[in-house]
Amino acid sequence: MKTEQNKVLAIVLAGGKGKRMGAQVSKQYLELNGKPLLYYTLCAFEESIVQDVILVCGAGEEEYCGREIVSKYGLKKVKKIVPGGKERYDSVYEGLKAAKKTEIGRDADIVLIHDGARAFVTPEIIQRVAEMAEQKEACVVGMPVKDTVKVARDDLTIESTPDRTKMWQIQTPQAFRFHKIFDAYNRALEDKVQGITDDAMVWEYCYEAPVYLTEGDYSNIKVTTPEDMAFGDAILNQRKK
Repeated sequence: MKTEQNKVLAIVLAGGKGKRMGAQVSKQYLELNGKPLLYYTLCAFEESIVQDVILVCGAGEEEYCGREIVSKYGLKKVKKIVPGGKERYDSVYEGLKAAKKTEIGRDADIVLIHDGARAFVTPEIIQRVAEMAEQKEACVVGMPVKDTVKVARDDLTIESTPDRTKMWQIQTPQAFRFHKIFDAYNRALEDKVQGITDDAMVWEYCYEAPVYLTEGDYSNIKVTTPEDMAFGDAILNQRKK
């Protein structure tokens, strides 16, 4: 991928409240080794091939994010901070619109959409998914599942057992041609599509073109529970060695 010719934009979502964490503050602001989780997320993009980052945060948190995270830690690639929406896909759309309205998105070729709570993403993962999207138009990060997966009925009996060799657990970033995923979100929201849980589903709704997979890392976890914070601390300590 000739990154000097192809502009790569990232939208980082940091608007979740993290109810399962049981903390007084949103999970993306919880600290590991003295720094907020969101710092580690943004740092990976700062050190990556991405040129510009749009940070989507909770409504009313824009000033805090700008002062206490972006400015405090000298994150130069975060060019715009915007409030998110009610659901994840609303927040993605707000980020896409913010890019489209400014010079940030005018010449953007590829956009990466990433959950801010996945604080242990690496520049290498970011580059892999961006390069695949450049070649194939749509790509998501994931890893083959380790455990047997069961499909359950409403009464919690087992309905079926999918072939584990075909099962992947999907992560972020998810990368797409910028203008095509923007158009796809426009259509999906106009059609009021329900049950959207990731960006690939929006692409699949609008286009017959496939979404490709590229490997992430089993450490690229989404911090959701207190146990994840302990795992995250172990990941950071391992990377220091």
